[in-house]
Amino acid sequence: MALRIVFAGTPEFAVPCLRAAAQHHEVVAVYTQPDRPAGRGRELTPSPVKREALLRGIEVVQPENFKAAVSKDALRALQPDLMVVVAYGLILPQSVLDIPTYGCWNVHASLLPRWRGAAPIQRAIESGDRESGVCLMQMEKGLDTGPVLLSKALDIGADETGGQVHDRLSALGAQVLADGLTLLRAGIRPVPQPQPEEGVTYAHKLDKAEAKLDWSRPAVVLANKVRAFNPWPMAEAQVAGERLRLHGAVALDEAHGAAPGTLLRASRDGLDVAAGEGVLRIRVLQREGGKAITAADYLNARRDLMAAK
Repeated sequence: MALRIVFAGTPEFAVPCLRAAAQHHEVVAVYTQPDRPAGRGRELTPSPVKREALLRGIEVVQPENFKAAVSKDALRALQPDLMVVVAYGLILPQSVLDIPTYGCWNVHASLLPRWRGAAPIQRAIESGDRESGVCLMQMEKGLDTGPVLLSKALDIGADETGGQVHDRLSALGAQVLADGLTLLRAGIRPVPQPQPEEGVTYAHKLDKAEAKLDWSRPAVVLANKVRAFNPWPMAEAQVAGERLRLHGAVALDEAHGAAPGTLLRASRDGLDVAAGEGVLRIRVLQREGGKAITAADYLNARRDLMAAK
């Protein structure tokens, strides 16, 4: 028997999960964040989840929050068997979590309890994690504290960016959700496993102010940050007298006696900048008002740097 599902999500990450939920079940409504100004014209723009819902002819609901009784009454009137929440962006009070017959499930992009919170993908890469994954969690009032129903892990490649890992975890999340829904449809409720008390970390929301590199930090730390912050907010730094956005860089285990931030070498392989420990080789970069280019293309316009030693 198909389940009556209310889906709550907002960004592109959640779209594959919406598709998975709608494949064999009745999605009676989609909750998503209100339209926000975006782009240079700052026009009100629907979320990716809203666009997908409208394409499928699913009712879209966009409350600012669930504080008003009318918002809870509207959800209750939908008589949901289950609410699936994926990167929705609103905290759900217990009074909402209690409405669906089977409560609320959340698809979270980390192996809990590591990286609870808003930016688990980027924080995992920034910290040099070699593994991530997806957890299907039974929601409770705490922030990503609920018991885990199902999970799947994946390796993080040494050169993978935040955007690349995001896309793989988004697809993996849809698989995990589909597995859970298949069980529930067959009358089998996944067994909730309480999260361990040890190993809890929090993935705080990304801030553009974090984008600027601190050259006194080790090159490995800087390289991880460049990967994690691609495609947003993009790491940036002062290099050779101008502000650059860094799309790709690697750490070199190389001793030097230069002050952090010093351009040591400039070649077609990259711009080698002294870090607190080691050297950061910038391979792909973006100038003010420009597009992403290789270091080789950059040096065609900055031939003065080829003599840098």
